[in-house]
Amino acid sequence: MTERPPGIPGTATVREAPVAGPIPLYQLTDWRDRHGLVAGITGRGVDLGLWSDAPVGEVMQRWRGFRRTLAAFDSVSLGLQVHGVVVEMVGPGRGWTLVDGVDGWVTTAPGVLLTVTVADCIPVYLAVPGRGIALLHAGWRGTAGDILGAGLTRLLTVTGVTATDVVMHCGVGICGACYEVGSEVMTGCGVPAKGPGPWHLDLRERLVRRAEGLGIGDISVSPWCSAHDRASFYSHRASGGADGRMVAYLGMPRSD
Repeated sequence: MTERPPGIPGTATVREAPVAGPIPLYQLTDWRDRHGLVAGITGRGVDLGLWSDAPVGEVMQRWRGFRRTLAAFDSVSLGLQVHGVVVEMVGPGRGWTLVDGVDGWVTTAPGVLLTVTVADCIPVYLAVPGRGIALLHAGWRGTAGDILGAGLTRLLTVTGVTATDVVMHCGVGICGACYEVGSEVMTGCGVPAKGPGPWHLDLRERLVRRAEGLGIGDISVSPWCSAHDRASFYSHRASGGADGRMVAYLGMPRSD
């Protein structure tokens, strides 16, 4: 295992805290306390991947258990992700919203839980507290394609604020020391591929620098690495493709 790298200079580090219960959860207590939001990620032990060799009934049972753990929400939005930059708006509702080809969500509706599945890619949480939220799935292709810019634009449009009013967190994902990539990934994400390689890319650092360029005023990153901390999280890269999937989630609870 490679040495764990330091944090990103000039950016706050906020650690998701484990929560006891039937589903392994790690929550952003800082966002709960400061902004009244429910935000976090599931951990190793319950595979919530949508594409699975398990029977459909078993997969749905896992998701029902996840929903029961976060019972304050009327509906859950999830997408069949394609490492793209499509960000959809979702309104109030009940039950499940499942859309093909979606890698991000925006809502202004309390009671809607936004979700993305990850196992090394970075979940990006965006919030205008009291007005709206967005949750994005950012692998290298999404980062290179600027899913952050797409998600921020939709969030600003529906909330009527500027980027300085937005709070952002880059959540649990693979660190740069563990993410060995080819030159096409480096150059695609705007980093020169110097020397003979192999190269290492820190996706959270790339997303932070893009957020700074977009004018986002409050940015934090998780210190967890899905590969270094594989005892707690799933890692596609560290497992050679054998691991399951976690679910990152973000929602504004109902006021009633």
